[in-house]
Amino acid sequence: MRFYNQPHRFYAGVDLHARSLYLCILDQAGAPVVHKNLDARPEAFLAAIAPFRDGLVVGCECMFAWYWLADLCAAHNIPFVLGHALYLKAIHGGKNKNDKLDSLKLATLLRGGTFAQAYVYPQAMRATRDLLRRRGFLVSQRAQHIAHIQNTATQYNLEPFAKKLTFAANREELQIAERFADPAVRWAVEADLALIDALDVEIHRVETHVLKAARVHEPQTFARLRSVPGIGPILALTILYEVHDIARFGDVGPFLSYARLVPGRHESAGKAKGSPHAKIGNAHLKWAFSEAACLLVRHSERGKQWLARRTKKHGKPAALAHLAAKIGRTVYHLWRRSEVYDEARMFAS
Repeated sequence: MRFYNQPHRFYAGVDLHARSLYLCILDQAGAPVVHKNLDARPEAFLAAIAPFRDGLVVGCECMFAWYWLADLCAAHNIPFVLGHALYLKAIHGGKNKNDKLDSLKLATLLRGGTFAQAYVYPQAMRATRDLLRRRGFLVSQRAQHIAHIQNTATQYNLEPFAKKLTFAANREELQIAERFADPAVRWAVEADLALIDALDVEIHRVETHVLKAARVHEPQTFARLRSVPGIGPILALTILYEVHDIARFGDVGPFLSYARLVPGRHESAGKAKGSPHAKIGNAHLKWAFSEAACLLVRHSERGKQWLARRTKKHGKPAALAHLAAKIGRTVYHLWRRSEVYDEARMFAS
């Protein structure tokens, strides 16, 4: 967890919503100099903070509409801090909660040096990252339609499909009319197939665009990530755009924690209280490294032997989790050192 503790003349807490925002500006002594509700428009925000621009810092909780405010502050050289929503407990606790109180709490946390920071992803690569995340949604939708076709066949106790329906060539070989006698069932399956074909086209378009962008933004890093067995184009793109800048992690530990590859730990009076809050971190990186662990053992005999030893000692799920963390550690170091994958170094221990 990182706290923002830089001194300023004025501290602005913004409780942001889609169409409105509540602004609270505190001076160095903690006295409110502005505390009012505004429309969520750049000109209204700039007019409200104009008398306090000299020495002002703006803090906002991480929610879906923060992009425009961060870009506005960057364009006008105003320091902007994005608050980590899961760590700003002072906002969500308390007997009363409203926009006015929340903005005051944000400004107070910012002034007191206890404002937990989230990463302000830069504007240049943000849209490409969001497009890549949208690809994951489209793939999930396609999987649901494929699953519905398979479940429909199971409902009528029909033979399972011999080939994976993920591939278009296999879907072309389906004999819908012969397999499903009822016209209504056929129409439902044909509707699924039509949507799957349409989604395939859009997924391919998205992947093509993101691959081109990666070769412009970070071509060398993309190539180094691809050098790791099991990390293909999509996993490399996911890691590249979710991390963006490996230098923001001072050590490998925070990186593994951010990628959800190591559990948390709560202790009190020397007693362990388990590892709650396991979902704090980046879910997309967790997925990417978990997939890479499963794929690496297909391409690396040494990795397969390592996994077998761990499985014998800890069981298959834990062994795969350990391998995912090992891949994450490897990715961190090769990225920081600008090196390519070296299997001997990865499995040296």
